[in-house]
Amino acid sequence: MLQQVNGTSLGSDAQGRESLREDLWDFLGGKALLYELDDLTKVNPVTLETVLRCLQARYMADMFYTNAGCTLVALNPFKPVPQLYSLELMREYHTASQPQKLKPHIFTVGEQTYRNVKSLIEPVNQSIIVSGESGAGKTWTSRCLMKFYAVVATSPTSWETHKVVERIEQRILNSNPVMEAFGNACTLRNNNSSRFGKFIQLQLNRAQQMTGAAVQTYLLEKTRVACQAPSERNFHIFYQICKGASADERLQWHLPMGATFSWLPNPEKTLEEDSFEVTREAMLHLGIDTPTQNNIFKVLAGLLHLGNIQFADSEDESLPCQLDNAECCLTGWYR
Repeated sequence: MLQQVNGTSLGSDAQGRESLREDLWDFLGGKALLYELDDLTKVNPVTLETVLRCLQARYMADMFYTNAGCTLVALNPFKPVPQLYSLELMREYHTASQPQKLKPHIFTVGEQTYRNVKSLIEPVNQSIIVSGESGAGKTWTSRCLMKFYAVVATSPTSWETHKVVERIEQRILNSNPVMEAFGNACTLRNNNSSRFGKFIQLQLNRAQQMTGAAVQTYLLEKTRVACQAPSERNFHIFYQICKGASADERLQWHLPMGATFSWLPNPEKTLEEDSFEVTREAMLHLGIDTPTQNNIFKVLAGLLHLGNIQFADSEDESLPCQLDNAECCLTGWYR
């Protein structure tokens, strides 16, 4: 159908699609090198194909950050790139007069928000939203931002301030193994998928130096404890206590070697996240002493046994459910 605006024909839908195809061909087949486009607003026409082609070209050229106006698009390199997060690079972005003119980077976002906070005209609180698909690198990005602020939000002349910031940073980083053990799980898309949201608040004094921090978690996927999707696993901590407990601890927690639990699918998988000692050490650094840890792990072992309890069929739904004693004895629940 032809469209008319002010008496002028705009052409048919078919003509519009043909024109778009011509624009796409001109852009993708032109002389412009796609990997040089560091901002997706420079892509013309803006379509799913042109945006993905641009990001693909930059990814192949080891350029993992691309601006999209005021948003930063980050691609997971799935390989170590240490020079991309070096202290020298942090200081380069921090000392640049206009960091937004440097190559797109997470440090650009970090520096801009830090300058907004320390503005002498109108200091304002700042928030950075890190979102993306499972396995996109949200946890890593958060760590990089933490490290960046630990470097820039400290007085270069005060050793005491530097030690305070370093201690705060270390405590927050130590919280990661604990939160990941109790809140992350192996899913179909990611071996270390966060099953919760996390809000990290960094607190600065009037001199814009880091003095404290707070971490809040929310939307924890509690249902995963009792119900896991096919080929997925429960939270890491359950596998950690079963694989890493000592002989004495197995005796205390009733976790005999080779025991099977219905709430522990795919235990044969070997993941880096199954490191029990890393979790225990991080808990100690956070002030959770050994006796308290032992009580926590006893509760976790009890949950595993609880998952193995079977109930006998009952003809009268008004009566309490009766336990199937044979199944309960097999779990060691009564020992």
